[in-house]
Amino acid sequence: MTDAQLPFAAALESLAKCVPQNLIRPKVGIICGSGLSTLAASLTDTVYVPYGEIPGFLISTVDGHKNSLVFGLCGDVPVVAMLGRFHAYEGYPFQKIMFPVRVMARLGVKNLIVTNASGSLNPNIPVGTIVVLHDHLGIPNLSGFNPLLGPQHDKKIPRFLPTSNAYSTSLRRLFFHAVHELGFNLDDFAEGTYAWVSGPTYESPAEGRFIRAAGADVVGMSTVPEVLAAKEEGLEVIALSLVTNFVIIPDTYRSIKAEVKAQLEGKIVEDPLQPVVSHQEVLEIGLKKAEIMRAIVERVVQKIP
Repeated sequence: MTDAQLPFAAALESLAKCVPQNLIRPKVGIICGSGLSTLAASLTDTVYVPYGEIPGFLISTVDGHKNSLVFGLCGDVPVVAMLGRFHAYEGYPFQKIMFPVRVMARLGVKNLIVTNASGSLNPNIPVGTIVVLHDHLGIPNLSGFNPLLGPQHDKKIPRFLPTSNAYSTSLRRLFFHAVHELGFNLDDFAEGTYAWVSGPTYESPAEGRFIRAAGADVVGMSTVPEVLAAKEEGLEVIALSLVTNFVIIPDTYRSIKAEVKAQLEGKIVEDPLQPVVSHQEVLEIGLKKAEIMRAIVERVVQKIP
């Protein structure tokens, strides 16, 4: 799908009709992940535009995603935020998943703040930690499902997009300065590598072990397609990953064979509960940390030159 097949003109015309002039040229874009839509609470003079009213936009089917584009001021900086995002596991094509980021770029956005909820693969990164991403491991990218596969999106953009500089060092530096200025402890935050998987299943123990061995610290089902689109559009990107659960990776597997053998020998065998991850858990942690995330993002926006 090329530019000519995406409804950029219709989307921009639709937004221009309902967003006032002082907001229609935002400088910063924000993508709110699961349970993190309260990031928009720091904005003033807000205008909400439902996704269903914007040509080319999809509808998120995931709990915790509000399906609205909100324009507003963060201090005196015009901002646009996606309250909810789209995922490949919902059955949506990558070109349409990335479409909102490309629309943001055409509205004037130069800096993109992407947030997500993730599972921790690293024992040193506990639940509740905000991880500033410095790299990603795109499992679909390596297995034939790179979001940029297909016709070249724009002939002015290089066919072979470098990703070694995908995450802006300048924005990451602003983030940690904001953490310090707000009185938070720098040691409560982390830097790490995000593994993108397609979902919608949470990782099996073997899959988690494999991804961790490949060097990832956290894992989730979003973000990388939007980052790739942003880099193609020339945006500076920072990605913030809120750890909402630990990926379940036991050191050993429970042996049912050994349990049956013990039972046959007349021994009592307990049947322990097996831990599982739930989306409700993800949303609950998101709500608990949303205010911290909101305060830092607001400060970062106001510090961007």
